[in-house]
Amino acid sequence: MWVLRVCAITAGLSLVSQSAQANTMSASTRPPLKISAQNSAQPVSFDARPPVRTQVPSQAQTVSSDAGLQLWITEFKPRAVAQGIDLSVLDRALRDVNYDAKIIKRDRNQSEFTKTIWDYLSTAVSDLRIKNGKAALQKHAEIFEQVEAKYGVEKEFVAAIWGLESAYGTFRGSDSVIRSLTTLAYDGRRGEFFEGELIAALKILQNGDTSAQNMTGSWAGAMGHTQFIPTSFLAHAVDFDGDGRRDIWSDDPQDAIASTAAYLAHFGWEKGTPWGVEVTIPDSFDYLLANRDIAKSPQEWANLGITGTHGSIKNYGPASILLPAGGDGAAFMIFGNFEVLESYNTADAYVIGVGHLSDRIKGGAAIKSGWPFDDNALTLKQREDMQRLLTAKGFDTDGIDGKIGPKTVNAVRAYQVSEGLRPDGYASPALVNRLQR
Repeated sequence: MWVLRVCAITAGLSLVSQSAQANTMSASTRPPLKISAQNSAQPVSFDARPPVRTQVPSQAQTVSSDAGLQLWITEFKPRAVAQGIDLSVLDRALRDVNYDAKIIKRDRNQSEFTKTIWDYLSTAVSDLRIKNGKAALQKHAEIFEQVEAKYGVEKEFVAAIWGLESAYGTFRGSDSVIRSLTTLAYDGRRGEFFEGELIAALKILQNGDTSAQNMTGSWAGAMGHTQFIPTSFLAHAVDFDGDGRRDIWSDDPQDAIASTAAYLAHFGWEKGTPWGVEVTIPDSFDYLLANRDIAKSPQEWANLGITGTHGSIKNYGPASILLPAGGDGAAFMIFGNFEVLESYNTADAYVIGVGHLSDRIKGGAAIKSGWPFDDNALTLKQREDMQRLLTAKGFDTDGIDGKIGPKTVNAVRAYQVSEGLRPDGYASPALVNRLQR
């Protein structure tokens, strides 16, 4: 999950959206918010997430080696004990842990690589993934029906998350979660964050849900069929089969399936409400209205000329208009469940991928509109240059980090207005070239 996930496997997919924050490592854990003008709350931490250290890193933490890691572990143990971890659990779990330089290399380089949303969706919602999703629902029909009845989350959405996170359990990750988190806590960009996840992982071991040997996952510590990170596991994982363990690693996926539904239910899932609906935008549309802070009923949008691409849209409540690739790409009317899915992973591309895959598994139609296929994904340098140039021109992006989140989209839109361009908020290569000129 993204939270559930820090950097989930997503079956080898690299997910990024031009209109989403590229850094999925930030694992949004905020409570569900309805789409409204007040939709600007900052993520909050789970209560289950333990406090992390705030002291200045010691000399041991500056030595990137096995010896340095062992010194760090020596310093870490008293902090872990103070947070309720038994020394015997610590000794068993950390006894044979070694420094993994490959993990640090992947952590350093992950922001360099992006895909356009259409490239991402071509893999995320491929014919094979749709076919396998239908097969998974059929194979585990009884479990999915029971989970949907208990948690009120449609089985197709849970299956879609399972499909994107691990290809329906095929690629759950084989890295030692304890080794990954220890390495990242010691030598990562987010030492405090990963130390908190390591404490949570040790609590999972102490609770007896699994063993250190079986606790495997992605290089960043995301675990099991649907890639929970440890703090999310502590807060939301359930023992659905009643064997006394919350086992999301087993070949039997029922605990993982139920835990995913429990997570979405906790964040406010509304059964019967779609994540979003593809819409057609009229030529006369005011693109300044395509803003997550602006919500209207489907009828109000219809009065402005926005219609469902595949038929009329029922009144599912307030909705916003999302243009993930600007005015030349597909447009979506998104509802409250979009934001619930964002609590799993904040990237628009991921949420659209989950939503559209669930629609296709259910038998829905493919996205009808085209995409600006001639556009390439922006490199990290291009994204940073764009933010720097926008800020210099007075359109503040709230930092230069290469992540195209809401602040950057709003800055792009304000710049477009000042230049007499279509204000769709799309950070295209052409816009970057214009800024650079």
